[in-house]
Amino acid sequence: MNNSKLKLTIFVFGIFICMLDTTVMNVALPEISVAFSTPLNNLSWALNIYTILFAALTIPLTRVAEKFGMNKVIMLGFIGFGIGSLISGLSNGIAILVFGRAVQSIGAALIFPLSMILGIRLVETDKRTGVIALLGVTQGLAAALGPVIGGILTQYLSWRWIFFVNLPIVTLILIIGWRILNFSEKNNDIHNFDILGSSLSVLFLLSLTTVLTQGRSWGWTSTISLIVMLSAAVFLVAFLFVELKADQPMIPLQLFKNRNFMGASVVIILSNLFLVAVTVILPTYYTNVKNFDALHASFMLIPITLFIFITSPISGFALNKVGPKILISFGFGLMLIGYIGYTYNGLDKQLYSCVYGALVGSGYGLITGPITVIAASDFTGELLSSSQSVTGVLRQFGIVLAVALFVTGLYSNLSDAQVKSERYVSSTVSKLSIPEEIKLHLIDKSNEGIKSQGAAKIPKKHTGNRTIDHQINVALRNIKNTAQNNVRHAFKLLYQKAVPFLIMTIILALLFWQNKFKNDA
Repeated sequence: MNNSKLKLTIFVFGIFICMLDTTVMNVALPEISVAFSTPLNNLSWALNIYTILFAALTIPLTRVAEKFGMNKVIMLGFIGFGIGSLISGLSNGIAILVFGRAVQSIGAALIFPLSMILGIRLVETDKRTGVIALLGVTQGLAAALGPVIGGILTQYLSWRWIFFVNLPIVTLILIIGWRILNFSEKNNDIHNFDILGSSLSVLFLLSLTTVLTQGRSWGWTSTISLIVMLSAAVFLVAFLFVELKADQPMIPLQLFKNRNFMGASVVIILSNLFLVAVTVILPTYYTNVKNFDALHASFMLIPITLFIFITSPISGFALNKVGPKILISFGFGLMLIGYIGYTYNGLDKQLYSCVYGALVGSGYGLITGPITVIAASDFTGELLSSSQSVTGVLRQFGIVLAVALFVTGLYSNLSDAQVKSERYVSSTVSKLSIPEEIKLHLIDKSNEGIKSQGAAKIPKKHTGNRTIDHQINVALRNIKNTAQNNVRHAFKLLYQKAVPFLIMTIILALLFWQNKFKNDA
């Protein structure tokens, strides 16, 4: 294997481990909760700190790498990512786990954009479509594989191995990279580092991603949420003002004058949003409603990852022949069919769920290859570097937005489902011909079960009177079925509400994109 292929392998695996760790932790949370003897809600920062810092630090750290040498800095990124993985895997409490994840995220903020930039620079401009498509495929595939790998490692080894698994990969990369990368390169064109612009971009992205990830637990209209939202808006306005005046801005704003890049930016956010809304929510459904173990729940996502792997390479190479309009609109169309399927019967039977998951994966695969090519197609040099750091942030923003919107929507739907189930309990029990004190006991126990697991824990009642016992057990069976149907509907409603937005996305794709792909450079 020649040096170029070895370098590309390093960059592909760098992207893979960075994106894997955005979703690998989700299915392991119950095990971590038990290990630390803490409620699941207390682990939110351990989950979210990675995405928050990853998004906030990507752009300024990319500029630092341009100044001091990308090959040197990416190796530092791998070292940091490895140290963070080790700390996370060895952690014995939430504080240490959060710290380890924070260190990981700093490494990822270096590895991800630099892997994209250095990977693309390995080939000449007119031959880079295949490399860009490969790097783009790796991103979506890794994010979708996260819950699957997390489930397997948690089930057969330990939750700690979702972090330890990174260590042999990082070690091998460091050994190979030390031998083949050029560490003498340096960009002398960057004389003044935009410290103010860098600081404002970090503060804006920190504020935005923090409120999106924590807004549900804080309350979207709470004082702290409103203050953080306002801060994000102020930092954004200040950042734009500074960048317009800067000689060497943190982000060249001319990027956003490019039609291809602007369109690609929107598609990157939306495609990742609609993918992660499935890969994050479905494991929760299977473990909490279907009572699957973590491994079984993660296996239900395999059709998604498999079809991303199949369709992504094809779509990347088909871009010049078919054009972005057909590929992107058809990709979102397949995701739409998958969402409609989840709305009706996709959550009822495993076979249907696999079929609709394959459609969602195929749709995302058709989009991610071309859109990664389009986002980089018109740029070289500094603009290429900036475009990749920005698209890296946009991918993280799509993931954060998916969690914010869909998890908030799910909690709202589940709250409504609980109210409906409790009303049904009161109505059903009140009609029984049994003593009043038994009615009150049944209502209390039924509502307890509904609050804990959608009536999964409602016990049968035995009074010693066959007639009364029969009435009670029939009522409890109906209550349990109704409560579980209400919970199932809460998940289905989530995807039903997303359908109009997917339709709108398809219409916009048809109106915006051209039949043939054309460089605007």
